Amino acid sequence: MGFDTVDRFMEASAFKNMHEPDQAKGLPQPPLADEAPTGARTIALPDPASVTLRNLSLAEAFRMRRSVRSYLPDPLTIAELSYLLWVTQGVQRITSRPATLRPVPSAGSRHPFETYLLCNRVEGLEPGLYKYAALDHRLVEVDTSEGVLGRFAGAICGQPTTIITANAVTFIWVAVAYRSAWRYSERAYRFMHLDAGHLCQNLYLGVLEVGAGCCAIGGYHDDVINALLGLDGKERFVIYAAAIGKVEPRRPGVSL
Repeated sequence: MGFDTVDRFMEASAFKNMHEPDQAKGLPQPPLADEAPTGARTIALPDPASVTLRNLSLAEAFRMRRSVRSYLPDPLTIAELSYLLWVTQGVQRITSRPATLRPVPSAGSRHPFETYLLCNRVEGLEPGLYKYAALDHRLVEVDTSEGVLGRFAGAICGQPTTIITANAVTFIWVAVAYRSAWRYSERAYRFMHLDAGHLCQNLYLGVLEVGAGCCAIGGYHDDVINALLGLDGKERFVIYAAAIGKVEPRRPGVSL
């Protein structure tokens, strides 16, 4: 089962074996986030505070948190999408270090992710692939050609393809390895996977506030999905994904 490979990774990423990180060498840090490419079509997102949220307590949200794989045909509003982007990777402020502070924890405030969106049913958005420009809280249009959703559905394994083709939107998180490795060297690869779990849990709780459900997706053909996004699979690679869609209203049924 390749446990020797796992053993080597764990040993190489142990604190005692870390190489001196580039931060300690005085090398400049990488950008805090990707900027929109020059000339790209961008779309302003509504203020996340403008969305109408359900009146849920945190205790209720914890009781309601479930993976949901079937969704209503109702679309998300663009304001709801804006809110979900903010709770997962929105930038609250930039510190003097500099670093970004966001609603999710991240080792050393490195936040080594870029968010891609497969939009299927979002009001005001043409179906297709978009990227979140976190520093500006805008969307960047990447690919709205016919068949783009189906191509990504073919990269998923362990889930029905309808989890991609019949939902409202799929979040795809891409790890930018050096953004974390600059500070943590080999240890960064442990931290990036932990950080991905933090942001997905925020999404699981956030969708409840907009009458939606989600299902985390860890099963995908790495080479296929990385190629679809133009990633090299080493410096940048898909680390996690989640499908989202509207669901029937429900209340918590499990006691604390």
